Amino acid sequence: MTQRLVVGITGASGAIYGVRVLERARALGVETHLVVTPAGVLNMHHELGLDRTALEALATASYAPGDVGACIASGSFETAAMVVAPCSMKTLAAIAHAYGDNLLTRAADVALKERRRLVLMVRETPFNLAHLRNMTAATEMGAIVFPPLPAFYHRPGSIDELVNESVERALKLAGVDAAQPRAWSGL
Repeated sequence: MTQRLVVGITGASGAIYGVRVLERARALGVETHLVVTPAGVLNMHHELGLDRTALEALATASYAPGDVGACIASGSFETAAMVVAPCSMKTLAAIAHAYGDNLLTRAADVALKERRRLVLMVRETPFNLAHLRNMTAATEMGAIVFPPLPAFYHRPGSIDELVNESVERALKLAGVDAAQPRAWSGL
C-alpha cells in the first residue's frame, strides 16, 4: 500500500517548505492529502507567486479548510503522518489546545488522537512565552515541533539546499523511510 501523508500549509512565512514537502513526497511515491488555510494561500502567492490551483496540483488530493467532513477529518482514514509546513503560531495554538475549528486543525487532532506522527514546522522568531508553552503542550501530546532551522555542517551552497535538507529531515521524522537527509559522519 502507498504511504499517505497529510500536508497542512498555513500563513506563516516559509511557503517554500510546504511546496517542497509536496514535491519531494510525490518524487518518493507518497500519496499526499493537502489542506491549506486562506492565509496560507495568500502567503503562497506573496512569497512564491503561486495560486491555490497551482498549489493543489502538487498534491494527490486537496480539501478546503472548511470541509470538516473530508476523509482526513476521521481516524478511520489511515495515514502515516501529517506535516504542517509552515506552521503558524495561530495553528500551533489551535493544535496545542485541540481547537479543531477547521480541517487543518481537525486533521492534526486526528493525527494526535490516533497516535500518528505530527510534524510541525513552526515559523516565528523570536518566540514568546505563549509560543513556547504551546510547543510544549503539542510535544507532550506527541507532536514533533520542528522549526526549519538550517544545518551548515554539510556546507550548503544555496537557499534551496537549506530548504531541501530541512524538508528531507521533516519527511524522515514523519516516517517516510525513503527520505534521505544528510547524516553527520563526524570530522
